[in-house]
Amino acid sequence: MAGENCTLMENFILLGFTDHLVLKSILFVVFLLIYIITVVGNIVIIWVVKIDSNLQTPMYFFLSNLSFLDLCYSSVVTPKMLVNFLAHKKIISYTGCILQLYFYAGLATTECYLLAVMAYDRYLAICNPFMYTHIMSRRICISLVGLSYLAGFLNSTIQTGFSLQVTCCKTNVINHFFCDGPPLSYLYCSDITLNELLLFTVVGFNEVTTTSLVFVSYCCILSTIIRMNSTEGRYKAFSTCTSHLTAVTLFYGTLLFMYLRPTTSYSMNRDKVVSVFYTVIIPMLNPIIYSLKNKEVKNCMKKIFKRMVTCK
Repeated sequence: MAGENCTLMENFILLGFTDHLVLKSILFVVFLLIYIITVVGNIVIIWVVKIDSNLQTPMYFFLSNLSFLDLCYSSVVTPKMLVNFLAHKKIISYTGCILQLYFYAGLATTECYLLAVMAYDRYLAICNPFMYTHIMSRRICISLVGLSYLAGFLNSTIQTGFSLQVTCCKTNVINHFFCDGPPLSYLYCSDITLNELLLFTVVGFNEVTTTSLVFVSYCCILSTIIRMNSTEGRYKAFSTCTSHLTAVTLFYGTLLFMYLRPTTSYSMNRDKVVSVFYTVIIPMLNPIIYSLKNKEVKNCMKKIFKRMVTCK
């Protein structure tokens, strides 16, 4: 099939989930509520960590950065998806599509590295508590977050850069609700073997590196907890990890399923549902997980709520 450079296309059409009017209205309301909860929940986490002196520790510094990431990368995808539920033509400009791909890939990869950093932080806190405050200084914490962003957007730059070099078939219809690598690959006419190999290598490196760090950290944590004499001490040590472990399992599980597979196994209708989970649902769940499972965060929120009620 004849094709042209993708950069010559002015617009793409995102098929989204459905053209059924009633179903579109229902999905719009559902995803709008999810997005509102996501925005409010993550802003509350950032705000609580900032104003409470008891939460000025590395663990909560990383948590507030995780909330910022969730807020940003959900906002890269969800608002455009909501607009398309109401629009007659679900159009996104070529520039908008590339920017969405770039920032989504960069922020999602950054989150992978940040979750790995948070696992390392828990490892130091439980397995090497006497050196914890010395090792995890403010400067080191900021550096680790900065390196996570550097790794994330380096990955995004490589992937997006290769996407700009390919030839698109004479169609601009994307069977998805946002511009992601796998659905965009269906538009390409030119040989994308190198792109697929690059995607698999880069994503594979990121996933293997970060999941290995998480796995090793939690193996050491589990070993240390088992050796503790106090039942209360074991419970307290493990309770500080459960929120993070839950978030890691949800996030890495869906990403591994989506990207570390042969392209022949892609099914756009199924993958759209999986994509909703890690682009829309998980950013909403993370603040809920950390609020419900973290006693310090819950106590801080109760204090703030009581102050607000008293002031009224």
